[in-house]
Amino acid sequence: SGVTNHVPVAEGKSVQQTVDQLHKKLEQLGAVKQGSFFVDCETYHATGNASGQPSKLLYVMHNSETPLSCMALFEGGPYLTADANFDVLMVKLKSHFQNAKGHKVESRGARYRYCDFLVKVGTVTMSSSARGISVEVEYCACVVPGDCWNLMKEFMQSFLGSNVPEIPSVFTSKPEGLFAPADCMDTMSQYLELFSKVRKQQVLPGSSVR
Repeated sequence: SGVTNHVPVAEGKSVQQTVDQLHKKLEQLGAVKQGSFFVDCETYHATGNASGQPSKLLYVMHNSETPLSCMALFEGGPYLTADANFDVLMVKLKSHFQNAKGHKVESRGARYRYCDFLVKVGTVTMSSSARGISVEVEYCACVVPGDCWNLMKEFMQSFLGSNVPEIPSVFTSKPEGLFAPADCMDTMSQYLELFSKVRKQQVLPGSSVR
C-alpha cells in the first residue's frame, strides 16, 4: 500500500535544503538509499470537440517502477495502463489530442528502503523550476491500506512530523474503501492530484533547477 504526499518547504529553506533535511532524517532512522526514481506527467487537450462540451484532459504518465508501462488517465476517468508504445501512438493522434506545451510536471529523487517500507523523496519540477517536494511511502508487506494505515502513519510521523497526510481520497472513494488492494493506478492518481496542485501554485523564489 502506498501514499503520496506534497510536503511543504521548511521555513527559511530552499526546496533542495528541505529535501536534504528529509534524506538526513531517513538516514538517521537507518533507512538505506536504493537508487533513484522518477514520475512524469504530460497533459493533452482533446481537439475538434463538436458537441460544444468542454473537452476532457488526458494525462499521460510514466513511473520508473514500471518502466515498460505507460499510464493514461482521463480527467474524471477512465484510467488505463498501456505499454510504452503509447507515447508513439499519442504522436500519431496529434490531430485529436494536442500536447499542452510547458505543462509537463515531473518528480525525481532518491529511493530509500527501511525494513518493509519504501520511501521516495522527489523534487517536483515544471518548466525547469522546482515547484515542491513529493514523498511517497509504500508499505511493501501489505496491499490493503486499511490494514496498515496506522502503522504507515506512525512511520511517516518519524520523519515528516506534522506533515503526515490524511488517508488518500483514492482509497476512501472506492466501494470497498480502505479494504481494496492498492495498485499502481492508485499511486499514479495520487501523483496526478499532487501535480495538479503544483501547476496551480506560484513559482517559489530562487527555485530554478540548475
